[in-house]
Amino acid sequence: MTERKISIDPITRLEGHGKIEIFLDDDGKPEDAVLQVPELRGFEEFSRGRKGEDMPRITERICGVCPEAHHFASTKALDAAYSVTPPPTALDLRKLLYNSYIFADHLLHLFYLGGPDFLVDNGSKAERNIVGVINSLGEEIGKKVIKTRRLAHEAIEIIGGHQVHPITGIPGGLSQGITSEEREELNSIGESAVEFARQTLELFREKVLETEKFESFLDNPDYALDTYYMGLVDDQNRVSFYDGDLRVIDPVGSEFLKTDTSEALDLLEERVESWTYVKFPYLKEVGWDDFQTGKNSGVFRVGPLARLNVADGMKTELAQEEYERYVNHFDGTPVHQTYAYHWARLVEMVQAAERIKELAGREDIAGDDLRSPVKEPGKGVGVIEAARGTLIHGYELDADGLVESSNMIVPTTSNSAALSISIKQAALDSLGNGTADEQVLNQVEMGFRPYDPCLACATHSVDGGLDIGLSIYDSEGELIKEFER
Repeated sequence: MTERKISIDPITRLEGHGKIEIFLDDDGKPEDAVLQVPELRGFEEFSRGRKGEDMPRITERICGVCPEAHHFASTKALDAAYSVTPPPTALDLRKLLYNSYIFADHLLHLFYLGGPDFLVDNGSKAERNIVGVINSLGEEIGKKVIKTRRLAHEAIEIIGGHQVHPITGIPGGLSQGITSEEREELNSIGESAVEFARQTLELFREKVLETEKFESFLDNPDYALDTYYMGLVDDQNRVSFYDGDLRVIDPVGSEFLKTDTSEALDLLEERVESWTYVKFPYLKEVGWDDFQTGKNSGVFRVGPLARLNVADGMKTELAQEEYERYVNHFDGTPVHQTYAYHWARLVEMVQAAERIKELAGREDIAGDDLRSPVKEPGKGVGVIEAARGTLIHGYELDADGLVESSNMIVPTTSNSAALSISIKQAALDSLGNGTADEQVLNQVEMGFRPYDPCLACATHSVDGGLDIGLSIYDSEGELIKEFER
């Protein structure tokens, strides 16, 4: 009898832990596939009773890859809860740190996580990684990739205090500024980032974007999803990572809504399924129509693909040029091709590099006007564009500034319904002939990599459980019994 299920456990080159279950029919052909997330995220619960000003340093521990996103989504939620607007110097410094994070994170995906699928020619599983990329592209390029990412994290450390978990975000501003010497260092990092972005554009055109392999995925209608899209835009409807209005377009590209970010949590509902710990957000006004797409389904997508779909362009010159190439390739937006996430991420990395240079070039960014006085605590929502998409933090503080309740919707959660559909598409396409070798199973995994999912926004246990021990002692301190799980 044919085995009725194929498991890919664990899936690779992502943040966190998950597995793909592929269900087969009686003839051994793929019938269905799901992404299971066996991790449990409990930050909303153990945030209760904490000091509000501690939340930016608590919630960034949700993830070690995108702590900057949680740090500033949390800080922005506190700005709103305390009815305070940070001064311009603090806002510029926040944006400078944040663009450094976006740049470093997109670089990580393009060269370490998603990129190896296309930068390493027909490599084995052991070769599809940064080492394989270096072997394929050469040691000089590899050194430049590693050095440039390190410089971006040095920029984060200069402003945020730490390279991995920033500590400077506080309600109403920042706890520290930068010196003139540090500004010069940041400006140099910005120039290096822009040069690296130019070189990466040329590299990816040659090695990825214009190759037969990538185009076979990019233009395959079987890998398209006609969903709604959500993202932040500035006052000119350009891609905005740190702030702006929340815009949603429908599957044909019409504006569904555009609203202040304070309304973000009111737009969504979350569905729970018994086979996974991840929730499935959907647009409340449209409703849930199972795992379907189209105008009558509230399934939406966030992240680079979504941001370029909801926007009319980019903030910076070089990024705008690449954006226009991208749009022209697809004869306009919205772009529904899932593999276009990779190209959109490249466009965004260029904008982030240019913004680092632009912001660091402002002499007044080394000023000391860093914090505005806060008012009485209350409710606040903070929305920011994490590398993977729209991130929402909502807090309710009591009169003493303690957290009474919190709600956090992370980008991978918002993409979870679309992710499940994309993985099913990849499984049906890749396993259609009944072959399930290592190369074929990697092609199934490639169905989730365009989203760059961050399942690490959960517990950091490999099996999703906890190693729990219970020891019972008598009144004399003698061990009576032990239980382990």
